[in-house]
Amino acid sequence: MTFKASVLTLYPEMFPGALGLSLAGRALEAGTWSLEAIQIRDFATDKHRTVDDTPAGGGAGMVMRADVLARAIDHASSPGDARPRLLMSPRGKPLTQARVRELAVGPGAVILCGRFEGVDQRLIEARGLEEVSIGDFILSGGEPAALVLLDAVVRLLPGVMGNAVSGEEESFENGLLEHPHYTRPQEFEGRAIPEVLTSGNHARIAKWRRSESERLTGERRPDLLTAPPGLPRK
Repeated sequence: MTFKASVLTLYPEMFPGALGLSLAGRALEAGTWSLEAIQIRDFATDKHRTVDDTPAGGGAGMVMRADVLARAIDHASSPGDARPRLLMSPRGKPLTQARVRELAVGPGAVILCGRFEGVDQRLIEARGLEEVSIGDFILSGGEPAALVLLDAVVRLLPGVMGNAVSGEEESFENGLLEHPHYTRPQEFEGRAIPEVLTSGNHARIAKWRRSESERLTGERRPDLLTAPPGLPRK
């Protein structure tokens, strides 16, 4: 099954962007996943191709219109389409590795990239959009966030990463940050590779890596150590 991504945007030229390179790009060429960038303005009905209007109740900025976006979404997602409909939004639920894995085993996603002050709430409710945030900061639009989400998902598709085991040991996969990594040369500017990693004792190495993951998580992301039950751990 090919993972199909449909991105609704005012700037389709931003895609595939970095997703056309490296692992994601090779997977795109191989047909492991597909990407269509849909111009939202094509679904406006006036000669100026207007997609926004002033906010009800007054205030600064503009709001993306429900009617225009509904036509775009209905075009991208026909009846029976099982793909989740995502809205990249700073007020959305934070994106997690667990959600990324859920998306990666699904048929794809329809992703709406917001602009201006936001999207008419009626559209979110009427089309069942799942609001997703990639962090507690504001971007000029949802396109960079959509690229981040798709990069995280595509790398988990079957055959995209050369070594599937490497993905299982990364940060957030077991509820912890990833342990430090080392490679040649044996010594760099007076700093040597930790002896345990060159010992050949796989049990000691595994124990050291786990210990380092726990140490780093405690120092940098203690919130992960108190995550609610259900967070995957090893």
